[in-house]
Amino acid sequence: MQSTEIEQEPEAISSLTAADRCDECGAQAYIRVELATGELLFCGHHGNEKREALQPIAISWLDETEKLLAR
Repeated sequence: MQSTEIEQEPEAISSLTAADRCDECGAQAYIRVELATGELLFCGHHGNEKREALQPIAISWLDETEKLLAR
């Protein structure tokens, strides 16, 4: 009997939308941090404030703060 392996594509990290809110203050989120225990969303201010502590343990770090300057 042959076993078949099913290849799974890695989940694509989707862009943040206006519906995504900062876990600290409720402002629009521009930073998504994936940790082993879950996901955190931050506005630019709180994401930058927590970057030093969280980046070493983050699985992924999506920073879309450039959208703040886009016209």
